[in-house]
Amino acid sequence: MTGNGSGFIKKCPENAYQRTIRLFGKEAVEALFSKRVAVFGLGGVGGSAVEALARSNIGTIDVIDNDFYNETNLNRQCMALIPNLGRRKTDVCEERIHDINPEIRVMKHPVFYLPGSEEANGLEFQNYDYILDAIDTVSAKIGLILEAQKAQVPIISCMGAGNKMDPSKLQTCDLFETSMDPLARIMRRELRKRGVQHLKVVYSTEPSMKPLPEKREEVNERSAEKEESEKRNLPLRRQKDTPASCAFVPPAAGLLAASVVVRELMKSSEVQWG
Repeated sequence: MTGNGSGFIKKCPENAYQRTIRLFGKEAVEALFSKRVAVFGLGGVGGSAVEALARSNIGTIDVIDNDFYNETNLNRQCMALIPNLGRRKTDVCEERIHDINPEIRVMKHPVFYLPGSEEANGLEFQNYDYILDAIDTVSAKIGLILEAQKAQVPIISCMGAGNKMDPSKLQTCDLFETSMDPLARIMRRELRKRGVQHLKVVYSTEPSMKPLPEKREEVNERSAEKEESEKRNLPLRRQKDTPASCAFVPPAAGLLAASVVVRELMKSSEVQWG
């Protein structure tokens, strides 16, 4: 885990949030800088969410992802640029945030989150004001949701954004009111088994499209996720191919989730806004 320390070489430009202040109010924008939000997963959904949080003046942002940018990310991930290929996502994310506001504290966790792992135990759930779940894997999502509820930290979880084209079909609701989403169906079943009764989610009512077969050579499926999931008797999403994706739905899902986080943090701050 690393942060950018307490001293800043640069300062945020004086008028950076001027137009946000006109919408939210000065007191609300200042209150947001005292908040700490953790974003799990920095893909098409999580990367856009992080950028929106930085542009909303969230003062401390934890970014959790062990992945590196590759060519297949260029079609949808806002921080995936050709110069960034091969670079760790948490490092690129920190740079992006500081290019927006150098005064934001960035806490990097370049780890693959799985419940019960040493990396997961090192995260400071009790210090988070909100958690945004943009993880792809079922086992990690379940563990994160249970840990958030145990720590009594509000969480919003993003369901499937792949195999979809229409961002206007995205909405927020309780997980147990969702339909049409294969990932949400699995999550409902697994969380119900674990006694979870409510969960705020972002999901799409658009029926999943059937993508063309993925063109790739066979890969070793003995991933860290699979090994840990088998060890802990946690479910895996059964999926032969990586979901297809486009530039529209994943970023829009991230923006929608970030907007929920920001609005709820302003409400909880008991300041006048809007």
